[in-house]
Amino acid sequence: MRRGSNLHALGSFNQTVVLDTIRRTPDGLSRVEIAEQTGLSAQTVSNVSRRLLDTGVIREAGIRNLGVGKPRTILQLDPSGHYAIGVHIDPAVLTFVLLNMEGEILTHTTSRTPSAADPSAVISLMSRSIEAIIVSSDIDRRRVLGVGIASPGPIDMTRGVVLDPPLLTNWHGVALRDELESATGFFVLLEKDVTAAAVGELWKSAGSERDDFLYFYYGTGVGVGMVLGREVVRGPTNNAGDAGHIVVDPRGPVCRCGRRGCLGDAISPERIVRSAISGGVIRDPGRDLDLVFIDEAFSRVASLAYDGDEKALALLEDVARDVSEAIVTIVNLLDLDHVVLGGPYGGRVSGFLLDRLPELINGSAALATLRPVRVTGSSIGNDGSAVGAACLVLDATLTPRSANLFISK
Repeated sequence: MRRGSNLHALGSFNQTVVLDTIRRTPDGLSRVEIAEQTGLSAQTVSNVSRRLLDTGVIREAGIRNLGVGKPRTILQLDPSGHYAIGVHIDPAVLTFVLLNMEGEILTHTTSRTPSAADPSAVISLMSRSIEAIIVSSDIDRRRVLGVGIASPGPIDMTRGVVLDPPLLTNWHGVALRDELESATGFFVLLEKDVTAAAVGELWKSAGSERDDFLYFYYGTGVGVGMVLGREVVRGPTNNAGDAGHIVVDPRGPVCRCGRRGCLGDAISPERIVRSAISGGVIRDPGRDLDLVFIDEAFSRVASLAYDGDEKALALLEDVARDVSEAIVTIVNLLDLDHVVLGGPYGGRVSGFLLDRLPELINGSAALATLRPVRVTGSSIGNDGSAVGAACLVLDATLTPRSANLFISK
């Protein structure tokens, strides 16, 4: 439990401490209980609560008799007090979600990326889609806290710039944050997609179930989000989690980096589809494999595997083996024993991977963790990066950060 400080200069930190405490107790808390849990004085809690009530972030939810003494007014987060929008940019699909203050998904839409090679077309579609979500949801746009964007890395989070993602052609130094702020008028946050997904898992978790975990993202590309002590690991440049070039098979295919058997290349949906075509699992389309075909064909391979097709099963077994090799390396480095599987392609094969990965990981002679590694599915579904992007906005508003304890001169 986060503890507050009664120093006047730390009021903003105390506000997020109170918010975080209320948010984690769905049934609500009295002001006395908040003071007991946070270490804040009754006067500080009263002042903070009044500000939060006035801004519509929390609400009074009736009276509760807590034993000796007079009944006390219960404070709860007001789900409809404010909202956040999340966007996930994928080379094939744009995903949009609208969340309320509790992180509940109110609206969810997807659009084919018009042309990943044209950033301006993507930004224009994002702006129109954000406005459409607000209109269709019939909410007051003044209650939208902002927009979170989950983008493939690398990014410059400080400047809000997408630098040079390998799967987004022509996205070299795109000032995405400023462009979208200008187009929509909203406050915008930019985050790496795998980190955003980890934020979403953390935000939606209860108790201590997500205090420490590795989020394995399987989409058009692969990556990992890492959470240690309920803090998301970003790294000094905010680009932690690039797991695509972990070598999982030294005798594997040559990656674009020049080495053999890199994870991202070995399990990319395109490679799985090409292997399925060459192995006779699915038909050759007789044309170049575009992102739409790869998306549909990968789903077909997954469906065949679930139906018991031996060749399709063998392809997924190779994926499971490669993923387990990478996970063993990462959990050894970070001393983690919980892995969360997510991402749009991860969701399609989760039934198979969740069955095979625990055995492959825990049966590895290279595993050095003291406890068995658990592998679970995402608690927020296949659109974890979009949900996480919206949670970034909520997180910036509601989660206390120890960095705020330092008072600048």
